Amino acid sequence: MHGDGPIISMMRTGKKEHGFTLIELMVVIVILGILAAIIAPRLVGRTDDARVTQAKIQIKNFETALKLFKMDNGFYPSTEQGLEALIRKPTIGRIPKNYREGGYLEKKKLTPDPWGNPYIYISPGANGDYDIISYGADGKPGGEGYDADITNWDL
Repeated sequence: MHGDGPIISMMRTGKKEHGFTLIELMVVIVILGILAAIIAPRLVGRTDDARVTQAKIQIKNFETALKLFKMDNGFYPSTEQGLEALIRKPTIGRIPKNYREGGYLEKKKLTPDPWGNPYIYISPGANGDYDIISYGADGKPGGEGYDADITNWDL
């Protein structure tokens, strides 16, 4: 024996390792493509569902803030004052006398709907004291599916 241990002799006589063949790589790529084709539409649908849910939650938050505004001041902001009245004391129209310092929304800013469009606020509304509307994915009145309007009176 020359002092070569069993490990070194195995290395000299062992099989060489090979990389992946082109066929193996192509099979993996095809499998990944099939998985992407199956999973991607489901994820896209979930994103739109999440946006609709987010719009409904935001509208509910506006409703809560509007109720607090009315409790303090005895009236809802006018259409002209808009939802801005929830973050800044109105300077036009009927001026609230008991406006809460810091406003009525925690974040002190109005966020657009999940599609980046402003919410529509009308007071008095056609369906109650006020209407809050998101025009959905297309940003236009009406529509179906994810383009449908999301309103406070439908929640």
